[in-house]
Amino acid sequence: MDSFKITGGKPLEGHVKAAGAKNAITKMLVASLLSDKKCIFTNVPDISEVETTVNLCKEIGMQVDWDRKNGWMEVVTKEIKSSYIPLNFSGANRIPILMMGSLLGRTRENIIVPTVGGCKIGQRPVDFHIMALEKLGAIVEYRTIKNEHAYFAHAPEGMTGGIVELPYPSVMATENAILAACRAKGRTTIRGAAIEPEVMDLILFLQKLGVVIYVDMDRTIYVQETTTFYEVEHKVITDRIEAASFGMAAIATRGRIFVEGAQQSHMITFLNKLRQINGGFAVKEGGIEFFYQGPLKGGLHLQTDVHPGFLTDWQQPFVVLLTQAYGSSVVHETVYENRFGYIDTLLKMGAHVERFTQCLGDRPCRFASQNYQHSLIVKGPTNFQGMDIEVPDLRAGFAYVMAALLAPEESSLAGLPYLDRGYENLEGKLQSLGANIERVMAPEHLIAT
Repeated sequence: MDSFKITGGKPLEGHVKAAGAKNAITKMLVASLLSDKKCIFTNVPDISEVETTVNLCKEIGMQVDWDRKNGWMEVVTKEIKSSYIPLNFSGANRIPILMMGSLLGRTRENIIVPTVGGCKIGQRPVDFHIMALEKLGAIVEYRTIKNEHAYFAHAPEGMTGGIVELPYPSVMATENAILAACRAKGRTTIRGAAIEPEVMDLILFLQKLGVVIYVDMDRTIYVQETTTFYEVEHKVITDRIEAASFGMAAIATRGRIFVEGAQQSHMITFLNKLRQINGGFAVKEGGIEFFYQGPLKGGLHLQTDVHPGFLTDWQQPFVVLLTQAYGSSVVHETVYENRFGYIDTLLKMGAHVERFTQCLGDRPCRFASQNYQHSLIVKGPTNFQGMDIEVPDLRAGFAYVMAALLAPEESSLAGLPYLDRGYENLEGKLQSLGANIERVMAPEHLIAT
């Protein structure tokens, strides 16, 4: 098992290119299953999450030509060879559940997909997915096969457009409803939909594919039945999470990084929070430059939310950034109930953070009075100490990388498969910015913290 060896204390400086968005390309690969037409993608990140999704799609019948070095991929699914996703993909990521939306309109066969996986950051139920698919005529069942859990879905009478009311703007439930609606008879209305940049990129891809699709300002999406499809060339949007990650690392280490591909329009709320703590940035042609411009100020009140709010995936590294600010700040997590587990390791490294079950915010929160530790107060500045770390999930993993880059002693980070899911060549990019980091075989005695 590989690990990172990191010795911090150096400012990060230089130029780095953010990769294509993990949460965009994986969904568009599944969406391409709607048709038998060739689709060409550029700006495709070479990460394990994309590789897993490609392998899932190959099980269905997709043919894939992937130039990893140049970020280019050509896919086509001439026919659906199987509607059964092997159960060995159970827990690999959350993409299998999305397969149902694409396949229900293309086959009358039973669609069998394993249960969802991904990072352990809280409950991510599929109730909204099932409700949306059933509204459009699908029959979905949860079964156990050879001690493995799976979802069975089919639409014996075909899919029919309808009105889907989402109780919460879940990104993947929105995407599943959109994909199912593309081949459903008539028109589908999806209310309370997610409007994240990755969802909008999926919509742009589907429009190129031939789908007539509208988005209203009130989170309503309208999808017309599609019977004619076209070949597509599509450039994947930049990963706003990776772009922000490098921006926070630059400011925390008192350095300066130009992040090529970072898009201001996708990061407005994040950039506002940087301004509030005196974090420096300049929007330039082709990207955003992030830099330290003086002592960081605490006193921030931050609440995560669905887009256009503060992205929950920015929260963990931002907390590390707040440990370098003078004063106390409040963070209220409203998207996932179990997203503060990473704090235990930061405390051992020297952070001053206290967690609360109360809602320390004015925004309506699903976790009020449910005894989840979903608010915290962080005090700075902190001097971090290096240590052996086990990465528990993707975004916590980058928070630990940031903390290690701030610690003058050596840190060892195991659990790199989580980081490899979402960050392309992370050690190479950090090395190019001056970081003392290398990927080595992890010692056998490493103990999870």
